[in-house]
Amino acid sequence: MIIIIGASKGIGRFLYTRFKNLGSKVIGTYNSTVLGLEDDIDNYFFLNILDINCIRSFVSRIDSFSNIVLINCAGITYNSFAHKSDVEIWDNVIDVNVKGTFHVIRELLPIMRRQNYGRIINFASVVTKKPTMGVSAYATSKAALIGLTKSLAIENGSKGITVNAINLGYTSIGMGINDIPENIQDQLKSQIPINRFCEPEEVFQTVQFIINTEYVNGAIIDINGGMI
Repeated sequence: MIIIIGASKGIGRFLYTRFKNLGSKVIGTYNSTVLGLEDDIDNYFFLNILDINCIRSFVSRIDSFSNIVLINCAGITYNSFAHKSDVEIWDNVIDVNVKGTFHVIRELLPIMRRQNYGRIINFASVVTKKPTMGVSAYATSKAALIGLTKSLAIENGSKGITVNAINLGYTSIGMGINDIPENIQDQLKSQIPINRFCEPEEVFQTVQFIINTEYVNGAIIDINGGMI
């Protein structure tokens, strides 16, 4: 069973569709975006990852599932210089990207440990290695996810559970990428040795590799076209 947290748009939506087209048993979650999900709503669940009771209710519905693959795509960003940032918005980025991800993993781990199998894939970001102005909250949250990934990997490896992260660069369907003017997109591409954005199919191939490879555990896999 493949569970994609944050599957209503972007990379999460692409992975959901791709796995479903392969015939995999997959469910996705959404928080606020439901547009376009109406034809497949039976396989989508509302989930507020900041609400423990909501998470536990969700997990109770899937407790009988086996061979769980958890892909954590949910996340938000905030663009502001640190000294000008809104403290509440900054904190919310940490809450959603770090605490929310942790809470979901924490509730699913007992099932995985009981079944002696699990795959957990977290999405970090290239900004953890290549500093970018104005994204201190996002960069901090993704760096924390890397620490979480490595800690969980050593805690659960003996139970047949692998925990890895994808350090993702700019993608063609990434956060707000289509809202960026074309000339700015060209400037971003010029920073990438391959001179293009990552295609979602390349992310899918990496996710498949992680799922199918037991000996990859605690890894932070860079997909950024050589930026770092």
